[in-house]
Amino acid sequence: MPNDASSTPPSASRAPELRPYQTQAVDNVISHFRGSDDPAVVVLPTGSGKSLVIAELARRARGRVLVLAHVRELVEQNHAKYLAYGLEADIFSAGLKRKESARQVVFGSVQSVVNGLDQFADGDFTLLVIDECHRVSLSKAALSTEVADSRANSRRAASTYEKVIARLREARPNLKILGLTATPYRLGEGFIYHRHYHGMVKGPEDAFFRDCVFEQPLRVMVRQGYLAEPKRIDAALAFYDFSRLMPQRDGLFAERDMNAVVQGNRATPQIVADVVERSREREGVMIFAATVAHAEEVLGLLPSAECALVTGATPGPERERLIEAFKSRRLKYLVNVAVLTTGFDAPHVDVIAILRPTESVGLYQQIVGRGLRLSPAKQDCLILDYAGNPWELYAPEIAQARPDADSEPVQVECPECGFANTFWGKRDGDLVIEHHGRRCQGLVGGQQCTFRFRFKVCEQCGGENDIAARACGHCGERLVDPDDKLRDALKLKHAKVLRVSGMELKATTNGRGVPRLKVIYHDEDGETLDEWFGLETPAQQHVFERIFLREHLRAPGSGWRPQSAEQAAAEAERLRAPDFVIGRKTGRHWRVDEKLFDYSGRYRKAEAASGSTENSFTG
Repeated sequence: MPNDASSTPPSASRAPELRPYQTQAVDNVISHFRGSDDPAVVVLPTGSGKSLVIAELARRARGRVLVLAHVRELVEQNHAKYLAYGLEADIFSAGLKRKESARQVVFGSVQSVVNGLDQFADGDFTLLVIDECHRVSLSKAALSTEVADSRANSRRAASTYEKVIARLREARPNLKILGLTATPYRLGEGFIYHRHYHGMVKGPEDAFFRDCVFEQPLRVMVRQGYLAEPKRIDAALAFYDFSRLMPQRDGLFAERDMNAVVQGNRATPQIVADVVERSREREGVMIFAATVAHAEEVLGLLPSAECALVTGATPGPERERLIEAFKSRRLKYLVNVAVLTTGFDAPHVDVIAILRPTESVGLYQQIVGRGLRLSPAKQDCLILDYAGNPWELYAPEIAQARPDADSEPVQVECPECGFANTFWGKRDGDLVIEHHGRRCQGLVGGQQCTFRFRFKVCEQCGGENDIAARACGHCGERLVDPDDKLRDALKLKHAKVLRVSGMELKATTNGRGVPRLKVIYHDEDGETLDEWFGLETPAQQHVFERIFLREHLRAPGSGWRPQSAEQAAAEAERLRAPDFVIGRKTGRHWRVDEKLFDYSGRYRKAEAASGSTENSFTG
């Protein structure tokens, strides 16, 4: 098994020996900044030695370096790794009772630095490093030097990191900015960077961090022996049912909702007893509780002489004392509530008990990562999940929220550039039958591929736009609002609006006996509209694909093209119904004029029907 270069500091008499992936990360960062001033990100799993990467970059930097972290434990940890080179560096952190800023390299807590910005404004800092950068909400526009002076008029207050960056950039506009994280994703916002060096687009075009220049997969770290193997056990007898919890607008679960599940729950004593039983031969147990009240109940069920509780309200000195007792193994169980998910280093931890719902795969990976560092005689880490969390430890992060519990990451090849995208979706065996991807994430000539799996068409120029776009990205014209379309159609005498409750496909013949596919749309009141397609010739199949399949496929871009009406009807499960259909009368017949998909406006959709007539068409 490789040496644990992330947790055992080398002697100050010789430079630390970096692992191959750490060396590659440093080289990639240097190569990027030699040709660009764009902010960059390095993604390394928890326990992979980010501190050594930071130390090596600081050692090789020609100018001054400021390394920021959000907690003093990380400031101290990063500083210690740099000292291992036999070099000296300053610490600027009120929590560590040091405010030094004269040396070439300064390790600081962001809150202390933002309160002492005058000491960092002389323009000689050339590199800013942000540890745990996924915690930082940064706006590319708000941080441009042109906008920085008018920030007082911004719609939101600048974050502490934005204030530091703006001040450093005022003095040095070409400041290099590097972020490091194990989980490059912000809940409710998606990926924090735009491009990935493997040739894909992950985050929005206006992301502050432009490029991920290096990433080391967690699975590879475990396989190569750099991290302990996680062994997950899902509780079979006693568990909490958080399945009905709905996240708030910020993507987080409300404490009152979690308390409603766990407070006084009869499963808690069984769960704690199970944790104790499974941990008898283990060294260190971290328990992640849902709320403070829940944590206190759990604490009362553990062996009193072997446990402690840490929350956000635990005073600093008391917190330090308890954590030190745990790290020195005087305590076996450490219960916490959302405070030890990052910046906590206790390599001997070999049990992670999860008694809370996790809102994202990123948070789940951060929690599990607390137990994956190497330690003498440690073979693996037991992951005990009593909350039914749906996340896979090795699953890729996907920017969009998981649409439902049955969705899983699926690979979808772009029919235009061939890039293998990863989206939320569903499989039938190896066949992808549904996915929720909108645009190809591949890079073509350094730019994002233009192919869209789902789109909104501009009525002025015919250009395809994102389904949430309000203005056309091709001609700039305002895209017609779906509510306006519905309202206008309802005013017309010869128009019919169906709130679609079902779609039916029939292989039949027309009045002349020619084979046709009949698509029938049903609404809640028994009204119908239909459209007909021929599929007997390649030309007809091409028309069907262009005007029907591109919108209706549950897995657009899959390449499925039925060769007959019978085949289309037999595989109708591949297709999705629109939310609304607008029909117009032509002579004695009705024709389908417009179909609205992915609707999120003011009118009620059929599947949300609950007996209410609010916003109905007739009310």
